[in-house]
Amino acid sequence: MPTMPTMADDDDTLRETRIASERVFDGGFLHINRDRVRLPDGSETFREYILHPGAVMIIALLDDGQVVMERQWRYPLNRAFIEFPAGKIDPGEAPLVTAERELREETGFRAARMEYLCTINNAISYSDEHIDFFLATGLTAGERALDQGEFLDVLTVPAEQVLEWVRDGTLTDVKTVIGAFWLEKILHGGWKPVAKS
Repeated sequence: MPTMPTMADDDDTLRETRIASERVFDGGFLHINRDRVRLPDGSETFREYILHPGAVMIIALLDDGQVVMERQWRYPLNRAFIEFPAGKIDPGEAPLVTAERELREETGFRAARMEYLCTINNAISYSDEHIDFFLATGLTAGERALDQGEFLDVLTVPAEQVLEWVRDGTLTDVKTVIGAFWLEKILHGGWKPVAKS
């Protein structure tokens, strides 16, 4: 019977080694590489993947138990999605600074406390993208400052509604689905923010 691997297990039996790398697309936001790699058994193959600058997502929890969400058009899927506020990390910007900036720009809210929750890698088979999650509390409303060409609606909904939307398939955005489960655990005292090491 196979044994359950641990994070301490040696990666060398699985490691793929880059032999050559080619940039096949250089966009303003995303880049795509095609690498030739050597597999653990010595054979060779190609790996194509997207390079992404990283992003943040904010679970903005109001004092009355509601959460701040956004409704935004997502062009690749040709429809609007309901999501937690989020945005990409600018070059040289700390994720905490990004989270504070994105919350303010997109929703107008400022947070008295912004706490790191976790980091997810949301597309490990074809992208190096990571998203840092933050919990924002002690919120005060203000004016939005959307980027040029950015259009979104801001709404506040009860936390229970977010979970119901996950259950019934209204929410399908992976970062928002994971964030909804974080929200549930936080509200029920099961999980707490931890200092990022």
